[in-house]
Amino acid sequence: MTSASSSGSPPPDSPADEASPGVQQAPAAHDAGGQTVQTTDRIGAFGLPSGSSEQSESPQAVAHTADQATDAHEAEEVEEAEDEIEESEASGVLPSDNSQAEVGSLEAPPPQVAELVAACMRFVASKYKVALDGTADTLSLVDQYVREARAAFIDRPESIDLVAPAVGAYLGEVIRHAFGAEWFCEGAHDAWRIYCRHVYLSLNPIGVAREAITMSEQPGWSAHVALDPAERPLIEERLAVMPDVDEDEYFLPSTRFDTLAVIVDTLRAHAESAGTGDIEFTREDYA
Repeated sequence: MTSASSSGSPPPDSPADEASPGVQQAPAAHDAGGQTVQTTDRIGAFGLPSGSSEQSESPQAVAHTADQATDAHEAEEVEEAEDEIEESEASGVLPSDNSQAEVGSLEAPPPQVAELVAACMRFVASKYKVALDGTADTLSLVDQYVREARAAFIDRPESIDLVAPAVGAYLGEVIRHAFGAEWFCEGAHDAWRIYCRHVYLSLNPIGVAREAITMSEQPGWSAHVALDPAERPLIEERLAVMPDVDEDEYFLPSTRFDTLAVIVDTLRAHAESAGTGDIEFTREDYA
């Protein structure tokens, strides 16, 4: 912190946060992403083939040609997506870094995070033929992947240990780039954290992913935001006026991200009004 005055697989088919003694973890009951409200709330056409101008193809032949064209197009899309993923793995950064204009230049993520992000991108590209680009707009695709992962989890509970780290790492990178944050990813996945630099806030995105898949609380995974206790009433008041959401939507990565965006915006506005908007927090402030 720069000022001593601050508070511191495949696809599905196939304590307070231990950051600072003064930081409280959000209440356990139906609290996700920092919300302290109930679960339903959120505090071509085909021409004649070459050389066959006198006779049309049969409907079956046309249909077969269409299927071939569709398969070829999908294969091309997957290949393009895989190329982007390979480039991302090689560079250690996500394909799109447009959000960095606001938060400044960010270092590449730790190798273990980059590996999991690439896995999530491969899962989604294989299933939906779309390449994730690291922006919040792509979280709707991750939401759909999570919905299908829920069914896989019922049949194979162990699948969560493969899917949740990948989804959580991707979500964490979206958070890091959108708001300016730093990873702590030493030890087991339940000890991983994202620490925000411009506001005092931390959470474990892998814990968020586990709750999204199970649609239930995951004790010990720090899926809830940890805040400065003095700022918690401000956040609770802001979240209380947010529209209700159903249980399915409540746990989804995009909902968690949107809620987090509201929290970060509220905290930054509060800091600016208090004249402390230039304060930056470091990992040591969360120790």
